[in-house]
Amino acid sequence: MLIEPTFKNQFSKLVIDYVSKHNSTYMDAILKICEDYNMEPQGASKLLTKPIIEKLVEEGRDLHLLPKKAKLPF
Repeated sequence: MLIEPTFKNQFSKLVIDYVSKHNSTYMDAILKICEDYNMEPQGASKLLTKPIIEKLVEEGRDLHLLPKKAKLPF
């Protein structure tokens, strides 16, 4: 599946907007947007930008879901 950079940027903007409007975590925002657009969360991993991935890793560490030096598989 070829993903256009503009769609990747739009998805990232949706995630950032949702986080700021609803005072939500990035993981919750991604899952909610996937639900709204009938997307599989696994497919959304290809749409995440580096800053959002970094925020996800930070959230995972804060919640003790990831070890200190974790690397996500996407």
